[in-house]
Amino acid sequence: MERTFIATAALLALLSVMGGAFGAHALRGSLPPDRLIVFETGARYQMYHALAILLVFALHQWVPGSTRRLTAILFVAGIVLFSGSLYTIALTGIRSFGRITPLGGLLFLSGWIVLLIGVLSARNVDSG
Repeated sequence: MERTFIATAALLALLSVMGGAFGAHALRGSLPPDRLIVFETGARYQMYHALAILLVFALHQWVPGSTRRLTAILFVAGIVLFSGSLYTIALTGIRSFGRITPLGGLLFLSGWIVLLIGVLSARNVDSG
């Protein structure tokens, strides 16, 4: 299971780099500047949270297993909703997808809260 989360995080980081390059090169002349900023914000938050997933698993000795898994699930879901909605807005111009973005943000916040509580309340942290 942990290998799956690490691989997922690596894939999300890879896609973030590819998306950032796509935005910087292919979209720069095609999108209005405000939509390009929206796209770049999606890529940036995707990378932040992909790296956070990797870090949570790398620091396994301080983060309980159940906390690692729930944090990773919340971060992946946050990337899908937050970054996904921003990519959709940027590429289509349909602003109504902006209703989804705060849900992704809430998932990010929830992941950080779960991580904080899990680490602070851990008595014996295992490596599994």
